[in-house]
Parts: sequence; structure tokens; C-alpha cells
Amino acid sequence: TSSHTRVGILNNPSSKIKEDNTAIARGILTTFLTQNNSSFKSFLSKLTKEETAKSLAAGTKIAKFLTPGMDDDAFEKKYNTLGLDIIKTHQMFCQEVLKLLPGQMAVVSNGR
Repeated sequence: TSSHTRVGILNNPSSKIKEDNTAIARGILTTFLTQNNSSFKSFLSKLTKEETAKSLAAGTKIAKFLTPGMDDDAFEKKYNTLGLDIIKTHQMFCQEVLKLLPGQMAVVSNGR
């Protein structure tokens, strides 16, 4: 709980990368790029719930889950134009540089 802490997320999916199975990953990346910290935290809490994942998998649009205080227009514009290449790049980095297996999770720390 420090104002000097930074968080980053790399995606390392175990399945083929498609639009319909990357809604949460793209939502998180879009939030990093378009929202302030307080909006990010509340949206991330909502986005990581099991029922949200099930709803998105069933076809619910991610815009339904936007939280108060978010810049909805910036989010939707970026989300709709964020391609799958960024997730593929994350996957390559995780597997080629970090030597993770597909889907394997890890914590990388670079602190003082």
C-alpha cells in the first residue's frame, strides 16, 4: 500500500488467442491505458469476479460492467481497437524470455 508501487500484467494464455476468449485480458489492458487508479481498482475488482467471467463468456458486452467514474468513451474506443497482437506479444515474452509454459503464472518483482 504505497504510492510508489507499480503493477503490470502480462498475459500468458494457454489456449488459442481469439477475441471471444480474451475479453477480460483486453479489458484489463484497456483500463491500464485509459483510466485513473481509483477507476482501475474498482473496475478490476468487478472484472475478476467469476460471475463476470461467465457473463462475458455468454456474450455480454464488457461495457455493461463499467463502473462509475470511468471514462466510458475512452475505454470503449480503446477496447474496440485493441487488437490481439498485444496479447500475442505478451505470450511470446512470457514463454521465450521468462521461460513459462503456456498458461503458467508467475510474479516478477523488480524492487529496491
